[in-house]
Amino acid sequence: MEAPEFFPPSENLTAAVVHPLCEEWKGGSEGAIFHLASIFLVLGFMGGSGFYGLLYLFTFLTLGFFCTTIWSWSDACTTDTFLWNFALFGVCAVQVVHVAYRLRNVTFEKEFQDLYSYLFKKLGVSLTHFGKIVACCEGDIHTIEKDHCFAMEGKTAIDKLSVLLSGRIRVTVNGEFLHDIYPFQFLDSPEWDSLRPSEEGVFQVTLRADNCCRYVSWRRKKLYLLFAKHRYIAKVFALVVRNDIADKLYSLNDKAFDSRGFRYDLRLPTYCHVSPLPELDRTDGFLRVPAQYDRGHRGRVPITITAPEETD
Repeated sequence: MEAPEFFPPSENLTAAVVHPLCEEWKGGSEGAIFHLASIFLVLGFMGGSGFYGLLYLFTFLTLGFFCTTIWSWSDACTTDTFLWNFALFGVCAVQVVHVAYRLRNVTFEKEFQDLYSYLFKKLGVSLTHFGKIVACCEGDIHTIEKDHCFAMEGKTAIDKLSVLLSGRIRVTVNGEFLHDIYPFQFLDSPEWDSLRPSEEGVFQVTLRADNCCRYVSWRRKKLYLLFAKHRYIAKVFALVVRNDIADKLYSLNDKAFDSRGFRYDLRLPTYCHVSPLPELDRTDGFLRVPAQYDRGHRGRVPITITAPEETD
C-alpha cells in the first residue's frame, strides 16, 4: 500500500507560488481625481476628537471617498472597487449628518459658551454634559438692575444656585461690607453648601447689584434631580461650589485684623502673623473677623475667634 501524498508535486507547488511579474510600469500617472481623493483622505485622517474633530474627520473622508467613487467608475472600471468606495462614501456622509445634528444640540448662546470655557471646560466636562446642565436651567438668563437686590438678609429663601455672568454684586451683613462677587463666581455657594437637600433656610447676607448684572440660576429641586440621574455632574458641581467658597474665604483674608491691627490669617486659624513681643505673650482679647462661612449657620455670618492660649 502506497503512503498518501500530503503535498502536491514540487513542480505544481512551484507553479502555485510563482506570480506573473510586472513586465513594464504603466506610463504616466493616475488622473487628477485619484490624487485629489488621496489628499482628502490624508487630511481626513488628521482629524481630532470631540464634535468638531469628528465633523472635520468625516467631512474630508466623505469628500475623499466621493472622489475615489468617481475615479473607480471612470478610470478603474471595476464593479467591486466602485461599490466599495460608494458604500464608504455613503457611511461617511451619514456620519457627517449625524455629528452635525448632535453639534446643533450642544451649541449655546455666547454667555453660556463663556461660562463653559471659564468654569467647566478646564475640568474636562464634555459639551454633552454641559448641555444637560444648561437644559436644567432651561437656558434662561436673568437680569438685575443697578441697586436692586438679589437676596435680602433674613428674608430671601435659599431655593436656587446661581452664577454671575456679568456685572458686580456687593455682599453686606448688617450694613457691613464683606466682599464683591465678580463674573463667573457663584452668588450663593455658601448658602447652597450649608443646607442639606431636605433642609430650608434664608440668606444671612444682602446681595445688591453695583451695576446691571446678568446671571444664570438653577432651582434646587431640579438640580438635585439632575444630580440623582448623573453622579458625574453632581461631583463637578460639588467641586466648583467648594472651590468658589474657598476663593471667597481668601478674599476676606485682607480684612481680618485683631484689636491691635495685626493681620489674622484665615488659612491658619490658630496663629497670628505677629512678632513674639513680651506684652503679647498672653492675650485674653478676641480676634474679630468681618465675616466667615460656616456650615452650621446657613452661610455667611460674622463670628469671633479667640486667640490661641499659651501652653507650657
